[in-house]
Amino acid sequence: MEALIPVINKLQDVFNTVGADIIQLPQIAVVGTQSSGKSSVLEALVGRDLLPRGTGVVTRRPLILQLVHVDPDDRRKTSDENDPNVWRNGRLYKGIDGEEWGKFLHTKNKIYTDFDEIRLEIEAETERVSGNNKGITDEPIHLKIFSPHVVNLTLVDLPGITKVPVGDQPKDIEVQIKDLILKHISNPNSIILAVTAANTDMATSEALKLAREVDPDGRRTLAVVTKLDLMDAGTDAMDVLMGRVIPVKLGLIGVVNRSQLDINQKKSVADAIRDEYAFLQKKYPSLANRNGTKYLARTLNRLLMHHIRDCLPELKTRINVLAAQYQSLLSSYGEPVEDQSSTLLQLITKFAAEYCHTIEGTAKYIETTELCGGARICYIFHETFGRTLESVDPLGGLTTIDVLTAIRNATGPRPALFVPEVSFELLVKRQVKRLEEPSLRCVELVHEEMQRIIQHCSNYSTQELLRFPKLHDAIVEVVTSLLRKRLPVTNEMVHNLVAIELAYINTKHPDFADACGLMNNNIEEQRRNRMRELPSSVPRDKSFKGPGGQSLSPTDLPPQEGEGPKAAGGGFQGEQEGGGTGNWRGMLKKGDEGSAGDKSSNPASPQRGHAVNLLDVPVPVSRKLSAREQRDCEVIERLIKSYFLIVRKNIQDSVPKAVMHFLVNHVKDSLQSELVGQLYKAGLLDDLLTESEDMAQRRNEAADMLKALQKASQVIAEIRETHLW
Repeated sequence: MEALIPVINKLQDVFNTVGADIIQLPQIAVVGTQSSGKSSVLEALVGRDLLPRGTGVVTRRPLILQLVHVDPDDRRKTSDENDPNVWRNGRLYKGIDGEEWGKFLHTKNKIYTDFDEIRLEIEAETERVSGNNKGITDEPIHLKIFSPHVVNLTLVDLPGITKVPVGDQPKDIEVQIKDLILKHISNPNSIILAVTAANTDMATSEALKLAREVDPDGRRTLAVVTKLDLMDAGTDAMDVLMGRVIPVKLGLIGVVNRSQLDINQKKSVADAIRDEYAFLQKKYPSLANRNGTKYLARTLNRLLMHHIRDCLPELKTRINVLAAQYQSLLSSYGEPVEDQSSTLLQLITKFAAEYCHTIEGTAKYIETTELCGGARICYIFHETFGRTLESVDPLGGLTTIDVLTAIRNATGPRPALFVPEVSFELLVKRQVKRLEEPSLRCVELVHEEMQRIIQHCSNYSTQELLRFPKLHDAIVEVVTSLLRKRLPVTNEMVHNLVAIELAYINTKHPDFADACGLMNNNIEEQRRNRMRELPSSVPRDKSFKGPGGQSLSPTDLPPQEGEGPKAAGGGFQGEQEGGGTGNWRGMLKKGDEGSAGDKSSNPASPQRGHAVNLLDVPVPVSRKLSAREQRDCEVIERLIKSYFLIVRKNIQDSVPKAVMHFLVNHVKDSLQSELVGQLYKAGLLDDLLTESEDMAQRRNEAADMLKALQKASQVIAEIRETHLW
């Protein structure tokens, strides 16, 4: 089990090569307030001075510190010139001169044997990224220390908790540091090393407070009490170290740090550890064996080792899942282009096929949030277009006065005994013309949907096109141009469909003839009802023959000379008033009487000696229609409605067929040949198949990540084979 920690270090190296933080590996996060002794604890674990020191916030970037134990007898051995790192039985053998050395991830393979240089490099790298204004950043520094005097550990040194900004620190420095610490200690695979000074109240420990926020059960929190030698005279940390003040499940370990004077006087860590041991034996003899830096190192090693063992099953599952995801992602990016002609033809063919499949409803990727493709076209035909036509009123925009005016205009200068057929044709054409606008709108909606299918195929069906933005743009342009060319042709056909209906009003249409027959029956029924209402002095069976042999009732007959319409009292108005208005003689006679009377009584009448303006045209006004006028208007309106419904039914059936033939099916049939003819040219291959830099970069990153995950999976498999797990 001792070799589990080097394995985790190796996994860390694998993921560091791709700069990824997608796998949360087991590690120890060191948390504490500013000047609580965190850096001294880490240096004691390393055994060397290597961390920057000073006032204020010194640690401004997370430092991931990997301690790698090397065998002192075999540290100079190497078996591969190309790979100086040799792993045997979970141990690293390194061909390097020197007992201890360090390596940074950002300096690649540069070896540091002088730990003062390591400290200067940490300071320089911190300022390079974080600046020199005491600000912090979450981008970590990776440092590996190889030494025969360390145990295998992976620690993360985090910025010290502070409350008040100092100097030119940001005003929200406290929030920034807290968020950074929580980001690392929230990792369920991490162990929290909460550092608290012994000369402060443990109940006010900020480190333990943050640890409890993410680890309320304390299963992965270990407390370290520093500066045991600086407690007030007459006091000790016995109760704290025994866990009587604040119990911690993984325990509390006390250590003695070097003072600033010791650091200034270059006191070595080894000497400090010896003095620490002497202090513990003198001050806490019963607890000396369970405290101190060496005991802390062994405890951390043991805890991390068991923690790694518990995390490995979930870690293995996570790696396998990510490997499958990146394999799928890499496949979607496609392979580098080798045969340009073949690749271009395949992409064009696939796009054309997917476009047609989307219309037919057999596409591989079916949209679940909204209608698209052929389903939306069907909706446009039968829902949008159908409902729009049904909402068109057959008599919309047509008043009774309009109908009456059309009838009178169609008769010319001669009074008509029958309703003129010309008026029906005039009015019904006007109503049928209203069907053209919704029909053209139907064409427009289908055209827009076929334009949307292009984007649908690009996003869901043919992701390979995203690799070649110029080819994608060219395909969109060709399809758009094809649709644009077919739009006026389709509009012309739909216009002709309406024009055909207007060209010939087929009054012999079977459905229209049935409607006319039913209407004649209704008129005959109304005539019989009027006959029953006649006075008894008029014979009910008496009938008159009108022009053409049509049977007319007395009420339908025109008044005779000297007769006028019946008055309400039962006589004839012409007889009672001495000259009726029902004939021209009565009109002349009435006009003479009016001129002989008071001329001022009718200001509208022309005065004697004044010319009459014969160009005045009577304007139709709203008035009560006579029975005959009402009957004629009703006949025309019923005929218009009947014929309009027949035409609307024809248009509702023929327009979708025309759109499918002239637009949808034509584009489907000619799309492949149009794309090949426009794009499959030798001079365009290089330009069209130029990959976007972003796509090439993402494919390379996915390939590197997949390689790292596969390598990590092999490392975990080796653990099983060597029975380390």
